[in-house]
Amino acid sequence: MDLTLTEDQQLVQTTAREFLAGRTGADVWKEIVELGWTGLTVPEAHGGIGSDFLDACLVAEELGRAGVATPFAATVAGAATIARFGTDQQRQRWLPAIVDGRAIACPTGGSDLTATPSGDGYLVSGRAQFVPFAAEAADLLVVAGPVAAIIDGGAPGITRERLDVVGNEPVYAVTFESVAAESLAEGQAATAYATVLTCAEMVGGAQAVLDLTVEYAGQRRQFGVPIGSFQAVQHHCANMAIDVLGSRFATYEAAWQLGTETDAGLAVSTAKAVVSDAYQRVCALGHQVHGAIGFTAEHDLHRYLRHATAAALAYGDADVHFDRLATGLGL
Repeated sequence: MDLTLTEDQQLVQTTAREFLAGRTGADVWKEIVELGWTGLTVPEAHGGIGSDFLDACLVAEELGRAGVATPFAATVAGAATIARFGTDQQRQRWLPAIVDGRAIACPTGGSDLTATPSGDGYLVSGRAQFVPFAAEAADLLVVAGPVAAIIDGGAPGITRERLDVVGNEPVYAVTFESVAAESLAEGQAATAYATVLTCAEMVGGAQAVLDLTVEYAGQRRQFGVPIGSFQAVQHHCANMAIDVLGSRFATYEAAWQLGTETDAGLAVSTAKAVVSDAYQRVCALGHQVHGAIGFTAEHDLHRYLRHATAAALAYGDADVHFDRLATGLGL
């Protein structure tokens, strides 16, 4: 594939980067909605922009680069799933609401949900252990066995418990007690969108760590010279740059395959396996170059380390996806 961005994609990337510069996640969601980012993958017929899935990944990358925690990945994953697999009725019900800012939360792992057929839909029961923004989002995108469904967060039978976990976003355990749901798609397809968007956020975070480290290496002086003049530091920065570039290529390849509706399973697992390990390596080398200052609360580096640790585990860690790759390749 050609990774060269089109003029429209460059505009999306530049606009997102300029908008997010210096912002936090406090009140940014409303502005994200006003910019139309939640409707990037929504067809124009339902009030969206109708862009490629890769465009949404460009925004996700900039969110990761700025270190802004939002329910963007889960929301856009839900929108993409509904737009591609939902019925006309489901599209009319959910997509305009998503464009208008109705956020979606999605379990990132540790779920034991089951879906029992009931009438025209299902009854979902069980516990989803790690669900970012479950209390803040209006709806939940859940995968119960082979079934993926959007559930109204205000439906009876749903309880939430705030968890104290690593990461920069609020995470909850959500329990479902025979909650009514409509099937949207095969579960693995729905999870793929959220996985690739998470990879894009991780690529952005890794790029930010690389930028911070290169800047610091040019400013910090020892023995009268910048530490960036030392060969060992240059090697660290070069290795970080290689990891960032490889991660971006793997993520864009997976996004492109998902957007063209081809069988993207292997590409998605490749991206998650590669990016999960690479982001953590980049953070480790960034801390090594920064030294003690990188571990202080005043410096941003530790926030990216927390993000890397949490995101690496979301939707399956590197080991899980390497196993899927081995199985898919018949190894």
